[in-house]
Amino acid sequence: MVVETRVPALPIVVVREGLRLPDAKIRRSRLACVDLLRGVAMLLMALEHTRDFFTGVRFAPEDLAHTSGPLFFTRWASHFCAPIFFFLAGTGGYLSLARGKSVAEVSRFFWTRGWVLVVLDLTVTGYGWAFQFPYLHSGVMWSLGWSMIAMGLLVRLPVPWIGGVGAGIIVGHNLLDHVNPAAFGRFGDLWLMLNGHDWFWLVPDKLPFFVLFSTLPWVGVMAAGYAFGALLTGRWRRRVFWIGACLTFAFLFLRFFHLYGNGQASLYPGFAGAAGPWKVQATPALTIISFFDTLKYPASLQFLLMTLGPALMALAGFDKINPKRGLAKTVLVFGRVPLLFYVLHLYLIHALAAWVALICGQEYAWLMYGGFVLHPIPYGYGHGLPFIYGMWLLLLLLMYTPCKMYAEFKRQHPDRPWLTYF
Repeated sequence: MVVETRVPALPIVVVREGLRLPDAKIRRSRLACVDLLRGVAMLLMALEHTRDFFTGVRFAPEDLAHTSGPLFFTRWASHFCAPIFFFLAGTGGYLSLARGKSVAEVSRFFWTRGWVLVVLDLTVTGYGWAFQFPYLHSGVMWSLGWSMIAMGLLVRLPVPWIGGVGAGIIVGHNLLDHVNPAAFGRFGDLWLMLNGHDWFWLVPDKLPFFVLFSTLPWVGVMAAGYAFGALLTGRWRRRVFWIGACLTFAFLFLRFFHLYGNGQASLYPGFAGAAGPWKVQATPALTIISFFDTLKYPASLQFLLMTLGPALMALAGFDKINPKRGLAKTVLVFGRVPLLFYVLHLYLIHALAAWVALICGQEYAWLMYGGFVLHPIPYGYGHGLPFIYGMWLLLLLLMYTPCKMYAEFKRQHPDRPWLTYF
């Protein structure tokens, strides 16, 4: 039996099967530092996608035989994006309880918004990546959607149980790395989507599906983020900072001593980012790159510790920043409209890449029929990192006004529930 007490203002109290959560002294509006951290993640994501569309490099930034420090760490910075998105999506679900929603309403929101994101990933954002329909893949919105659908069920559990499920998945899912999808027979593709990284055929020789973000580890991250929301009470900054520091130390320890939690790179030899144990390289820079090159697809324990630890320390620090002044005010705008930002930036980057290629006399037609997600980069196409950073700043400049207008529209119309989905 679940008994929920709803009150119009804080503190809130939720009683569930004998479990009484402590008074939640959370500000009625969303914590600005949460939106600020999400905004930073949006900026880093935009930088990586700008690099994807404008680069002329024909090898992965993780390729130790060819990469450089600036190229690798431009890519590495984007590793923080997905963990922050998923973790804060869970945290936002918990914080909505502080705004008067019941657990049943939070469950329904997770469930319905999850389906919205899955459909958008298969249609609107899929087309934005390739300018071709259909382009079917499990992108970040696909995995976010399915993780939210799973959370629609998990939020019915007591919060400590949800945290335990999330932590258990994050820590333990690498134990499943040796499970061969073929062991599931005709359901092997479902296992691949759950905890793998590869292509498979939806329709033999006609309709492929690319598994980029597998779902299982990200469900764990979102569940952990939901339970984390319960910690944002009272004087939470020091507590959260030290949790982040402990996660970071755990990454350094596991990684340095070649211990558990970096996936099985040998299972994905044909894909970029299939990192193995770090090794001493020919130069100190390459050794550092090797150390921080952890497995993202599917997200390994070490990858998640490496990213979530510093992210939590940053969250504690961001709470000291005045969000109404300086650069924080701009970043906050992007952090409050993540879905609009994601969809808009894809189409804008893709269009800019085609226009710039045309102006520079480079091959551009391939961008209109699949782009880099379906074709190798043509010889003679692309630009270096300084140009890419310049295009990234131009992109942010072009996106600021529509994002600010939409954020203001959402603020002025809190009575329109459909806005919470977009």
